[in-house]
Amino acid sequence: MIGHKFDVGDQVRLLHGPLDGEVPQGVYTISRKLPVEGAVCQYRVRHDGDNHERVVREELMAPVA
Repeated sequence: MIGHKFDVGDQVRLLHGPLDGEVPQGVYTISRKLPVEGAVCQYRVRHDGDNHERVVREELMAPVA
């Protein structure tokens, strides 16, 4: 079974791709783990600057060092 790599409260940075457009860079905090869909773990994250929440796939996040 696939498990989530991050926990609620962890801080991450998003790995931006060419189609991300207006998504701000910076630190995000994981607010909720979402159910695994297929083989993909997803999370609801909140940007620490603009306070908006987004749904992000696990492979598009990196831990804040």
